[in-house]
Amino acid sequence: MTHIMVNVAWPYANGPRHIGHVAGFGVPSDVYARYQRMKGNDVLMVSGTDEHGTPILVEADKEGVTPQELADRYNRVIASDLCKLGLSYDLFTRTTTKNHELVVQELFRQCLANGYIYKGVQKVAISPSTGRTLPDRYIEGECPICHAPGARGDQCDNCGNELDPDELINPVSKINGETPIFQESEHYFLDLPALADANLAWLKTRQGWRTNVLNFSIGLFREVKPRAITRDIDWGIPIPVPGWIDNPNKRLYVWFDAVIGYLSASIEWARRSGDPEAWRKWWNSPEAPGYYFMGKDNITFHSQIWPSEMLAYNGQGSRGGETGQLGPLNLPEQVVASEFMTMEGKKFSSSRGIVIYVKDILERYPVDAVRYYISMAGPETSDSDFTWSEFVRHNNEELAASWGNLVNRVANLIAKNFGEVPPVVESKLTDDDRALLAESAGAFVTVGDLIEHHRQKNALNEAMRVVGDINKYISATEPWKIKDNPERLGTVLHVAAQAVMDANHLLAPFLPHSAQKVFEALGGTGVFSPLPRIEEVEDLDNPAFHYPVITGDYVLGETVRPWKSEPIEVGAPVAKPTPIFAKIPAEAVDEELARFEEALNARKQAESERLEAEKAKLAANE
Repeated sequence: MTHIMVNVAWPYANGPRHIGHVAGFGVPSDVYARYQRMKGNDVLMVSGTDEHGTPILVEADKEGVTPQELADRYNRVIASDLCKLGLSYDLFTRTTTKNHELVVQELFRQCLANGYIYKGVQKVAISPSTGRTLPDRYIEGECPICHAPGARGDQCDNCGNELDPDELINPVSKINGETPIFQESEHYFLDLPALADANLAWLKTRQGWRTNVLNFSIGLFREVKPRAITRDIDWGIPIPVPGWIDNPNKRLYVWFDAVIGYLSASIEWARRSGDPEAWRKWWNSPEAPGYYFMGKDNITFHSQIWPSEMLAYNGQGSRGGETGQLGPLNLPEQVVASEFMTMEGKKFSSSRGIVIYVKDILERYPVDAVRYYISMAGPETSDSDFTWSEFVRHNNEELAASWGNLVNRVANLIAKNFGEVPPVVESKLTDDDRALLAESAGAFVTVGDLIEHHRQKNALNEAMRVVGDINKYISATEPWKIKDNPERLGTVLHVAAQAVMDANHLLAPFLPHSAQKVFEALGGTGVFSPLPRIEEVEDLDNPAFHYPVITGDYVLGETVRPWKSEPIEVGAPVAKPTPIFAKIPAEAVDEELARFEEALNARKQAESERLEAEKAKLAANE
């Protein structure tokens, strides 16, 4: 048994998450975690809502609420959505817990003591209208290197170079179009150059990474500069330094603290489990690999920033140093980053109405239909496009017509002819029977190897190929025509049921909700595919603070089936089944496209009205 860490990117709590988000971090991480649990490995899967930083302040101001109130609201929304999607977190928490604050401050102090954090001066962007610091990502302008428009204040997506906002040509605020004012301010910096050699040396030992992810990560080290890790802001984690910790207008910035959430969530999970040191099995043992799942816009933070923070904490940069009380911390085994998903050919944008929120799609369509489409058509190694026509086609042709119809046919034939799973009569087995059983049992190696190497599309295609071959077997054997040979009929249906159950194991990481229904349709009892749940908890260090977490019970042999062919139980009662998948009406495509167009027009109208109001306000002031 191997201890495997599955770290899932932290969704930002300034609004509900959309399908593009969960296609990158959500479903792929869950498929991998479920597969590893079925293999018998001890998986710890953690994440939570990322709740600090200026964007929370901006949205809270817009809505007339406090930052904590905004974070509380969207923490609940996001946790509910991800739980309904079936993401099997051991703990999904948040970054406004006291536990997280204490862990972040511990890392800061040790990195400071080791000489990898220092105090300096930086030009910061200030909003002229509010006096607040603008986050780097909220400033856009022309890239000073490649001169592409739309470069952000932290990075140019066109050339991949890291930037500072004051380097941009003609910078403007994305919030309101203002030209920011740049002022010098004293801050703490993470000395990335002093950690670059160790970070790059680690990257060059990585094997099995997606080529584009590894190449991009190595490219980050062409030119490395220190990065400020504090901001002139009142919403964030206090800086644990005398003279700073009580300053209400200086805080650690969100990108420094959010990635530490993987560690703090693991520690919180351990504390809640009754064994406060249990997290160390995943973080301090070199034999425990950690896999990080995210969209490609997060690669920088997971292959450069977070490894640098851990190297600094471990004392493994150019200045050496001592390992802190939590270390030595394991660097990532792999950064599993997906590309971007668009919607009907347009980039997802909540502000422009180009969006499908998780909550909305799950209210209208089966959850496993959503998971299936994300797994089959998601942005695994190249950008992909969500289209309603393809979503409906995949559901109708593959889930309903191929897989769902197969399960229904086999269960119905067994119920009608025997009422229970019939036995195999060895003398009635044919070469075709044996070939199908060998194929479905052998697919565990093929499908498992593909999931192991993060080729989930191919894994799902391979599992569905097995489904197709079972359908061909049913068509070839025509059990409904076997009238006077009950032993042969029973053998055919047993073989079909066994192959279907094998396919259900193969599909369970992708389709956990329907996997349980398939198991029960063929006479299974108990839990086949465990689902997560929401629990209301009290902050471990602040009893006045309460919040929801996602957790669950995922124990091999109790709630998790093994990753292998399990003999189907002869004599298990099988009743007439109800359909597990239903076809989505063709007119749903037009309805969704009309809803999409309506949302776009509403957003355009709202933006037009906002601009007119701003013009009127300016005219009145003049």
